Amino acid sequence: MKRFPLNRKQALITVMDPRIIHMNTESLLPLLRLFQLVSPSLPVGAYSYSQGLEWAVEEAWVTNEETASGWIEELLRHSLVSTEGPVLIRLSHSWRAGDRDALVFWNQFILATRETHELHNEDQFMGRALANVLEGLDVTWPYQNEPAVMAFVTPYSLAAFNWGISADKMVTGYFWGWLENQVLAAMKLIPLGQQAGQRILFNLSQSIPGCVEAAFEIDDNAIGGSMPLWAIASSRHEIQYSRLFRS
Repeated sequence: MKRFPLNRKQALITVMDPRIIHMNTESLLPLLRLFQLVSPSLPVGAYSYSQGLEWAVEEAWVTNEETASGWIEELLRHSLVSTEGPVLIRLSHSWRAGDRDALVFWNQFILATRETHELHNEDQFMGRALANVLEGLDVTWPYQNEPAVMAFVTPYSLAAFNWGISADKMVTGYFWGWLENQVLAAMKLIPLGQQAGQRILFNLSQSIPGCVEAAFEIDDNAIGGSMPLWAIASSRHEIQYSRLFRS
């Protein structure tokens, strides 16, 4: 039987015919929930912190697109990959297993890794803010006595658990949200133009899949790390005379 090619109109009708293409739209809902969870519009105050970047700019450690990209990449690879990523994965397992003791342990663990008063307070304030947001979205705590002091990753992982977001996508979203906030801070502080900011996001986001994979491979005893220059920048930012970002 001879077949004739479809004309443009016939081809368009064929592509759009719902009888031919079936979409599992239910699988898109967790992705949309992840977008909401990492959106800059989420009222948790992430935009008000620079995590030491403001002091780094003040001291001319970070002065342009290249040095900003390098600073942010170092934090991503040597802090988030070895600390926040693995802890998020373990918190996710704790929610799924209903293991409150493990939940409390990892919540306290990550707070103990914060090397400055500023970083410790930031984590607590954002954690409480996200918990309040989730209460308004009917995300309830499964335990009567929730942790008195929560790191941001704790309610973040709870939201991911409630909304059916897989652990790999949860960590990916966390890394992306952190990266975006750091780039926005750099754009204000250096300052950088919009194109430069987008280039940093585009280039560094290419390393996120590998960073997520690395986070899954870290053993319990290897979680954590220390970045002395970052700790110095954060501690000096606490007493910086003039600053745009919260301390």
